[in-house]
Amino acid sequence: MISKKCKYAIKAVLYIARKSEENRPPFAAEIAENEHIPLKFLETILRELKNNRILLSKRGKMGGYVLLKKPEEIKLMEIIRIMDGPIALSPCVSLNYYSPCDDCNEATCMIKKVFEQVRDVTLEVLGGSNIKMMVDKEKELRQAK
Repeated sequence: MISKKCKYAIKAVLYIARKSEENRPPFAAEIAENEHIPLKFLETILRELKNNRILLSKRGKMGGYVLLKKPEEIKLMEIIRIMDGPIALSPCVSLNYYSPCDDCNEATCMIKKVFEQVRDVTLEVLGGSNIKMMVDKEKELRQAK
């Protein structure tokens, strides 16, 4: 399960991507209001995204938040890892945060075998999902209403 922090980060990046199409970088207060995210919490999230080179903030009247990468280059998996850490459900199957289990033989552990399959499918979906794709799909769904 992703954290609320992660969900808010994805919502914020999607909002900034939509506004980038209008050539208008939004301020944190605007994102917070429109996406129903507590402002102080959002500011912390935006700082983390900025520190991890997803966003850039500009000060002043013409300031706001902009994406540092093209929306199609920002994978959902990247945001989840920044906000929540490992994607794998168990440390023994994590590709980036591996840690062995103390109480099993990994060579014969069927829990590990199944969770490796879950990890692989999850990474395939998240690695194939990017911000542009999500913004485009959202537009399509809104037009279908």
